[in-house]
Amino acid sequence: MTKDLYARHRSVLPDWLALYYEDPLEITHGEGRHVWDSAGNKYLDFFGGILTTMTAHALPEVTKAVSEQAGRIIHSSTLYLNRPMVELAERIAHVSGIPDARVFFTTSGTEANDTALLLATAHRRSNTILAMRNSYHGRSFSSVGITGNRGWSPTSLSPLQTLYVHGGVRTRGPYAHLDDRDFIDACVADLLDLLGHTRPPAALIAEPVQGVGGFTSPPDGLYAAFREVLHERGILWIADEVQTGWGRTGDHFWGWQAHGRSGPPDIVTFAKGIGNGMSVGGVIARAEIMNCLDANSISTFGGTQVTMAAGLANLNHLLEHDLQGNARRVGGLLIERLRAVAAQVPHVREVRGRGLMIGVELTRPGTDEAAPEVASAVLEEARAGGLLVGKGGGHSTSVLRIAPPMSLTVAEAEEGAAILERALRSI
Repeated sequence: MTKDLYARHRSVLPDWLALYYEDPLEITHGEGRHVWDSAGNKYLDFFGGILTTMTAHALPEVTKAVSEQAGRIIHSSTLYLNRPMVELAERIAHVSGIPDARVFFTTSGTEANDTALLLATAHRRSNTILAMRNSYHGRSFSSVGITGNRGWSPTSLSPLQTLYVHGGVRTRGPYAHLDDRDFIDACVADLLDLLGHTRPPAALIAEPVQGVGGFTSPPDGLYAAFREVLHERGILWIADEVQTGWGRTGDHFWGWQAHGRSGPPDIVTFAKGIGNGMSVGGVIARAEIMNCLDANSISTFGGTQVTMAAGLANLNHLLEHDLQGNARRVGGLLIERLRAVAAQVPHVREVRGRGLMIGVELTRPGTDEAAPEVASAVLEEARAGGLLVGKGGGHSTSVLRIAPPMSLTVAEAEEGAAILERALRSI
């Protein structure tokens, strides 16, 4: 049955629409931190639909909210007052940390970043954007134009002039040998030099933890140091929180807060986890910036009632059950467990991450040379053992990406670590 579905997939969908595994997997249902495939096999899910199933599969509060709202009205567009959209916007504005915040809802992280770029370039009257090397911001024409990861940027054509800045990857590149303070100083010096050679940019867009890039991050404080330079010149700071938001990093509710001594970003984008699988994205910005557009605009599907009901129920559940604290506690245990395993596996270059965003970078033993074929083999072995993980990385897809639902238990973390240990040792 799966082979027949795969053949049908290939006959009607694009060749570039990637699938995991030599024998692709059809997931039919899920509950909690587990999913089942069409053959009845059960898996512990350590990837959550690419960090989208944030709280749990089939979370009762979310499924109930969706069902009840669908029984009333599913959609009306933003041309009409929408109570669930207003209520979720109020909650998000309150937790954003941005003064006088306005919230605009979209259907995805790509569209959220697209909107942030529109706001920044219109507000600053500049089409120059600073972005980080190894970054990923979506698959639209403008967002691939600011993506600093060759594997996810299929064209060099872009409506924007993009300049790439050092700093998103701590353990690779020309400054990797420096200590944290000197690393930050070198990246700031590079930024200052870059700004001396270009017309004033509209904004810097940055993921606090680079997702597709392999869960890499700079030392805490880098973006605060960047912000001081940018603020002096009126350049905006956009924090792409599509993967890092809502407490997933454990230590902070937003990833930018690890760099927050100079205050919140001018613009924050979000998506993925807030809808727990429903299609929700959005932008938060100061009213001055959000209201700078001088033409009419709407969103046909952004903020639709059923997705807003899901997002509100999901956010309430996350806050009431302190899933940020759980991500910090269980994620810390999982990282330490995986580091103990990695010390005995020559292919593992580094285990890194925060909370329940963990990357395991694989290289050829004794070198920094990426080993994507090893990552693929571990992915297959983990599946055979009953565990689903993701992969990514800047130089190639040689980083295992581990991001379970944030309600992960200690017992499930231990179970997943044991399966991953067997998969890593098998190589």
